[in-house]
Amino acid sequence: MYKLIFFTLFLFLSSPLFAQKNKLKAYLDLKEFYNAEIGPYIEIQLQFSGISTVLKTIGDSALQSSLAMYMDIYEQDSIIRSSAYVLKSPQFLLRDSIVEDFYEINRFALDEGDYKLKLEIQDLGGNAKNKINGEQLFTIYGNKNQAGLSDITVAEYAVPSNSGGMFQKSGYQIIPMLSNFFPSQITKMPIYYESYNTIDLREDTVVIKHEIIDVTNGNAIKRFTNISLFETSDVNAHLSVIDIETLETGSYILKASILDPESNEVCTSTYAFERSNELTAGLVSTEIVLDPAFQNSIPNDSIDYYLESLIPISRPAEVKNIISTLKTKDLSRCRKHIQAFWIKSSSIDSYDDWIRYKKQVDFVEKVYGNNFQEGFETDRGRIYLKYGSPSTLINKETSPSEYPYEIWTYNKIGVFSNRRFVFYNPDLVNRAYRLLHSDMVGELKNPNWPQILSKRNTANGNVDNPNQNNVDHWGGNSNEYYRQY
Repeated sequence: MYKLIFFTLFLFLSSPLFAQKNKLKAYLDLKEFYNAEIGPYIEIQLQFSGISTVLKTIGDSALQSSLAMYMDIYEQDSIIRSSAYVLKSPQFLLRDSIVEDFYEINRFALDEGDYKLKLEIQDLGGNAKNKINGEQLFTIYGNKNQAGLSDITVAEYAVPSNSGGMFQKSGYQIIPMLSNFFPSQITKMPIYYESYNTIDLREDTVVIKHEIIDVTNGNAIKRFTNISLFETSDVNAHLSVIDIETLETGSYILKASILDPESNEVCTSTYAFERSNELTAGLVSTEIVLDPAFQNSIPNDSIDYYLESLIPISRPAEVKNIISTLKTKDLSRCRKHIQAFWIKSSSIDSYDDWIRYKKQVDFVEKVYGNNFQEGFETDRGRIYLKYGSPSTLINKETSPSEYPYEIWTYNKIGVFSNRRFVFYNPDLVNRAYRLLHSDMVGELKNPNWPQILSKRNTANGNVDNPNQNNVDHWGGNSNEYYRQY
């Protein structure tokens, strides 16, 4: 399962995608599926914020935006799949004054192996700077002619249908939900996934178990555990609806498993999400009175910057509130939002906590900011602001066998001990270090990170042994540094 990415001015729950400082906003997710005729394939799911695009009048009654889409999939340093086209949004009626998000799906058949997706999206509405450039590493594991599960897609909308089109899949029209935050207003979680080669289990039926696991303790919540029976087949489509109305606020993992007759797990697929089961009122009250200290601590030309800088330490619901406030372009409201955030977040002295955080934001801007990202938008800046200063930091800018990299280790993050983060700079410019791997819950996990880090002068291995060609090189000590902690 691949990491959900929201790329624009902000990066949260983020893999290392670049985001220009502009208005265009989009969500990206990658899912792996299998088809008997073409083999494994990657599904690239995109959701665009309609209000962030430049809309032009169509006729006398509608608005529409146009986006230039460029996608390249690399294997090592070679482009093996490419697509370029113009995507037009749905037409929005002028009289409604409602501009909704819209979606796009692309599918590419790929063999097992490691790949990189490079994506460029250009708004054709007249602003050449309103664009997004990003990239995402991913691995295709393939089917291998054994029982398995696809990635899990949570659906915004799913109905039985055979009408065709890009949203058609196994007898359903499925619009993916590209946000893994579920506020109290959402009480149902429709999920779709596929099972493969269960007929090889040599049983008439297959057992599939759904669990919701609490990230804080790793325990499955019993009342959300469900077991179902399905007929065995080469391919089965599974569409279920999970009732999460009583699920408390927290971070969770949805897990689907195929069980053998002895109830042992044959294979699993997981989906990480966050739940807020509280009535989410607006964070900023129009009645709040600005504290002169807060007011004097933020220059007028930096209000948006410091409000955006709260995103790395905000929950998804708070991020949505921040984005909504930024859209108003109301400086007074932005000031109130910053003050209200710290009143809500701090236990004793909200102003002192804000000043301490502001100094950290200024620090990561100076140390990690680059030509196209603010410091808090970078992966290192986000991790620093979210978890604090690492207990130890190894920096290797001149490794002869590997890209420049850093390994951060934390003795303690909340209830977790000995967490590690690996950052690297494959572009060798702009101090643009990206998160390559972490063993922290909720962060990017990449078991092939040593192979990717050493791709500067090493050929790929294979899926079964990704480090096959990672022989010891002079100066190639990243694995030793990582394991010594």
